[in-house]
Amino acid sequence: MVACLVTGATGYIGGRLAPRLIEAGHQVRCLSRDPRALRDIAWARRADVVAGDLADPASIDRALDGIEVAYYLVHSLGSPSFAEKDRQAATNFAAAAAKAGVRRVVYLGGPQPPATGASAHLTSRAEVGEILSSAGVPTVVLRAAVVIGSGSASFEMLRYLTQRLPLMVTPRWVTTRLQPIAIRDVLRYLVAWADVPDDVHRAFDIGGPEVLTYRDMLRRFARIAELRPRLIIPVRALTPGLSSLWVGLVTPVPGGVARPLVESLSYEAVAREHDIAEYVPDPEGGLLGFDDAVRLALARVAEADVETRWSTAAWTRAPAEPMPTDPQWAGGRRYTDERERIVAAPPETLWSVVEAIGGEAGWYSVPIAWSVRGELDRLVGGVGLRRGRRDPKRLRLGDALDFWRVEEIEPGRLLRLRAEMLLPGRAWLELRVSPHPDGSRYEQRAVFLPKGLAGEAYWKGLLPVHTRIFAAMADNIARTAERAGQPAWS
Repeated sequence: MVACLVTGATGYIGGRLAPRLIEAGHQVRCLSRDPRALRDIAWARRADVVAGDLADPASIDRALDGIEVAYYLVHSLGSPSFAEKDRQAATNFAAAAAKAGVRRVVYLGGPQPPATGASAHLTSRAEVGEILSSAGVPTVVLRAAVVIGSGSASFEMLRYLTQRLPLMVTPRWVTTRLQPIAIRDVLRYLVAWADVPDDVHRAFDIGGPEVLTYRDMLRRFARIAELRPRLIIPVRALTPGLSSLWVGLVTPVPGGVARPLVESLSYEAVAREHDIAEYVPDPEGGLLGFDDAVRLALARVAEADVETRWSTAAWTRAPAEPMPTDPQWAGGRRYTDERERIVAAPPETLWSVVEAIGGEAGWYSVPIAWSVRGELDRLVGGVGLRRGRRDPKRLRLGDALDFWRVEEIEPGRLLRLRAEMLLPGRAWLELRVSPHPDGSRYEQRAVFLPKGLAGEAYWKGLLPVHTRIFAAMADNIARTAERAGQPAWS
């Protein structure tokens, strides 16, 4: 048994790695800025979850105490100054790992960037690897290009582009050669490095068994998904910046995430060696091919069995403070919209409607208004409404939900959402369910804390729209629950 620290355990890779390390018999500690984010995750009950921030060296020291293998799986992608943030975080972590006597650091980065003209994203990923490797602790850097797995940003870009566009006028990067790798093979490599001898100190290229262009991937995805063949017309004039706006328009991946990913696709990412097999042999039957990886990912999506999504870890610039209590803000400016309905349905039926809100189910009121608000948010660099949800019926603390995030959930009683759209202030939406002699009681409260005159103007200017939307939401949630609670023969 090896004592392992997983940073980024609330993210796409870390949230899948930690339970697999536990299943392999290792002792796992997870570092999180807010340990509550793992409260509703079943495997986290078997891990040691500690509070800490990579910007705070003292908290890193505490997290690394007694750790043998530390996994570095964090990044600030989507933040305006992500390179500087990642540089400082890696510097803090490397120094702490050396001081704590960690016997290995494992880092999952991106492909090796070209000597000149590389994207800021690839350059930053490589810089983090160099910082971690220079601290005197044996460090393994795994360099992966496109990761194919349900919920990954790369997969969702590919899926939505293929499904929504039978005819694509595409940027020139669709002809760039790439070596995609299945998420299960990435995780197998990561888990294995907990047990490999300590003296390995180098970077490894990792990729699946095939080299493809993005155009190949689009066409093969269409075939696997049983779609008509896609007509793809490359256009050299579409720069990475313009094509990231195109990706943001068509897919749920917001521009702040899409742009660095698209820029990275402009550079060939083909493994130059497969030396990792000397330490972690290929599985029987070989690494998973692109087609099989896509089939598995699509099956996971169809079965609503997506472990983690790219949106699991918040990239947004929205504040993360919890909703303030009334006493703290007594006398401060705060706007609320409160609704209550008595619902002729059992509380458990009403709760099932509340918990299913967002995503494909929508927001139970004025769909066009929600869609317009989501598109406006994307135009100014926000997450937009199409981020969706991880599971169509169940929510857990920390889940992304369109342009909200689950800040608190008490199953059967309370759902509190924090706004992650770009706003001149902070906003929450709170939905409560309780028993009532006539069935159940539904309580709904929207809270907005304005920032400056812009915040005041935002709330007052949209008050007629908000009034209609929130009233319709309460009415339609009540009606939906009542219809669901009626006997099938009625």
